[in-house]
Amino acid sequence: MLQAGTSYPLGATFDGDGVNFALFSENAAQVELCLFDRTGKVEISRLLMPNCTHGIWHGYLPEAQPGLIYGYRVHGEYAPQRGHRFNPHKILLDPYARAVHGRFENHDTCLGYKPQDPSLPDAMDNTLHAQKAVVVAEQYDWGDDTRLKTPWSQTVIYEAHVRGLTQRHPDIPAEIRGTYAAVAHPVMLAHYQKLGISAIELLPVHLHADEPRLQQLGLENYWAYNTLGFFAPEPTYWSESNGTTPLSEFRDMVKALHAAGIEVILDVVFNHTAEGDELGPTLSLRGIDNASYYVLSAQHPDKYENWTGCGNVLNISHPRVLQMVMDSLRYWVSECHVDGFRFDLAPILGRLEGRYTAYAPFFAALAQDPLLSGVKLIAEPWDIGPGGYQVGHFPLSWVEWNDQYRDTMRRFWLHDGVSRALFARRFAASSDLFYRPRRAPESSINFITAHDGFNLRDLVSYNHKHNLANKEHNRDGHSHNLSWNCGVEGSTDDEGVLLLRLRASKALLATLLLSQGTPMLLAGDELGHSQQGNNNAYCQNNEISWLDWANPTDELVDYIAELIRIRRECQALSSNTWWTSQPDAAGVSDVVWLNPSASPMQPHDWDDHAGRAMMVLLSNQFLVLINASAHQVHFHLPPLVDGEWAMRLASTGDTQSDFSGRDCRVAARSVTILQLKNGN
Repeated sequence: MLQAGTSYPLGATFDGDGVNFALFSENAAQVELCLFDRTGKVEISRLLMPNCTHGIWHGYLPEAQPGLIYGYRVHGEYAPQRGHRFNPHKILLDPYARAVHGRFENHDTCLGYKPQDPSLPDAMDNTLHAQKAVVVAEQYDWGDDTRLKTPWSQTVIYEAHVRGLTQRHPDIPAEIRGTYAAVAHPVMLAHYQKLGISAIELLPVHLHADEPRLQQLGLENYWAYNTLGFFAPEPTYWSESNGTTPLSEFRDMVKALHAAGIEVILDVVFNHTAEGDELGPTLSLRGIDNASYYVLSAQHPDKYENWTGCGNVLNISHPRVLQMVMDSLRYWVSECHVDGFRFDLAPILGRLEGRYTAYAPFFAALAQDPLLSGVKLIAEPWDIGPGGYQVGHFPLSWVEWNDQYRDTMRRFWLHDGVSRALFARRFAASSDLFYRPRRAPESSINFITAHDGFNLRDLVSYNHKHNLANKEHNRDGHSHNLSWNCGVEGSTDDEGVLLLRLRASKALLATLLLSQGTPMLLAGDELGHSQQGNNNAYCQNNEISWLDWANPTDELVDYIAELIRIRRECQALSSNTWWTSQPDAAGVSDVVWLNPSASPMQPHDWDDHAGRAMMVLLSNQFLVLINASAHQVHFHLPPLVDGEWAMRLASTGDTQSDFSGRDCRVAARSVTILQLKNGN
């Protein structure tokens, strides 16, 4: 028999003498706690939850211990037309589970309805195929570890996938490649430090499930934007090393990264779950309380709103669902020491009665939370719902992915039609999008490439996507990539094409790392990794996505490292204040825009779409010579009262050959950076 227990905290909580179980289901008639043997296949006990307080069912099991495997059967009305999908024949995963037993495998018993008639409940028991929760009570010695709190002005983000980052790394032991342990292996720590990045942003590490459609095709959801549990670390990223668990190995990773000066940011998916649309499996929330946890169609409650494109939308406006999200975020910060979050399809989190508002309950809850208000908060500021494009409209404490930066810089370097005015606007932290009182340039997350789309190598190697491996007949993925193959589609041995691709890659990297705002690099771009033209490799858990460390382009690693050093030396890029172009008391201007003749840019210079060259003087210290044209440009350098210009870095690799005195020749599609020497 279960004792009364308490309604807080939610989930399964071990107190040293037993375990308290608490589950929210506002519309359930009754809830049964189901206990299983060590195999997770045999149900050994069903216990009726004895109490329900404000919609939270709770009970206390004396003498229960960590490691206990459990699930729930939730009784209630099966009436999809009224939004209810209760089915006690289905074992359901606790949404607060800290660890899980088993893995989701597509099977008919996982459906809550009869396939031949979805209006009727399915009576098949799913015990053999259901994932179950495991009671966890893991202590961890953090020592003196704490969040690093790196200022945004010093932040350079490195976006990576836990498995793909190290799965093919020859210097990492084979038994830990592709795991949390490998992310923090000394070889990787040395790589991050050589590059100079300050934060690693990991694609989702929450427990996820592969969609039935992908399983039927023999594919996996490699990116893992299909969350099933918001508290459990994905167990397939665990090395299974003796004496470890997925949670302890994740914590070890964070601790080691912090010791190396690297922050940890998690990409989180609170916009939908792995249960899909109304024809998807019943795994957890759908069977616990469908009408509370999901946003249902007002006209047809048997269907879901689909602002995500993934079949359902999590109902963050509901107080208990909001509580679950907040509890999850607090858990990862307090118990796992992560430094911030990137929120996938973030406008959904700000929807109130279907419309986005920066004053939504979720944003208000974060702003007042003493723990979460101090972590890094990054928005992917678009979804596919009405009014879903919200770049520049998130609360003051948030920063946002800036796709307009990405597209402008790709067009400027790889195509045409971008004026120098638009280039400068994006280079200067997109003030047209983000400038408003008390919002800083850090708000713009600048990037050229990300996990979604072409990586850098493919951006300059393919004009078209090549996604046949995804088994969707090349229909998936964006077709408007603003890429350029430099004359040959795909791989080539043509030295001229390869040189052009390298030069274009370096120009894009220089632009990214010298722009005002917060730069984000994609892991593998520094290695010259190719995804073989696949610009939507979400289901490619193979060498298409796994980074190739065998033949890294060391030249790009060194080039990026030097650019980051320059960035940190330059006051205009590290001050995090909006550029004004006005000299300070010492006569130093944060930025000066010059044409190739060293004259200040005039209106006709700014608006000339054919103009492809300019100079940017940063803090009177660094002179950036930009030539996006297809031919060499002769720059006349600005005069100096004291000191001289010295070559610091050129994307062509040149040192002094094209630079002398007040003149500098800059090759086509390249960037040259000069530095003032011996000046005051």
